[in-house]
Amino acid sequence: MEFYAGEETVPFTTAVRTPWHIWVVGVVSLLWNAIGAFDYTMTQTRNMAYLEGAGMGPDELAYLASFPAWANAAWAVGVWFCVLGSVLLLLRSRYAFPAFVASLVGIAVVTIFQFAFPAPTSFNGTMALVFAIVLWAVTCGLALYSRVMAKKGVLR
Repeated sequence: MEFYAGEETVPFTTAVRTPWHIWVVGVVSLLWNAIGAFDYTMTQTRNMAYLEGAGMGPDELAYLASFPAWANAAWAVGVWFCVLGSVLLLLRSRYAFPAFVASLVGIAVVTIFQFAFPAPTSFNGTMALVFAIVLWAVTCGLALYSRVMAKKGVLR
């Protein structure tokens, strides 16, 4: 069935099937972001067992304590908006994309902070660089994926 909408004819029913991959991407991204949320929470609450288990000594703890409020706020935005984006993706909400974009803004601010105030050398190894690249790639990928799914009508 179709109806007339101005200059063009538009299908009356526009039901879009949910592709199987949205559930896979949503669940995997939520699990990935839960790790980041756990790390953020343990770091912010200064859980010494966790921090020491991660190999942090006095220099690393002093660096974490030196974060100004705006850097901690940006870190929180980066973490929690990415978690929110994953939840919204599972709920098939078009607001997943803006949540991932907000997360990218938080990540960008934290990245700028890390360049302006370099971490102790123990934080600046190859693994730290690899993790930063993976973090950016995954979050950009999630933002792009949610944007494509919204344009296809899967997210409403």
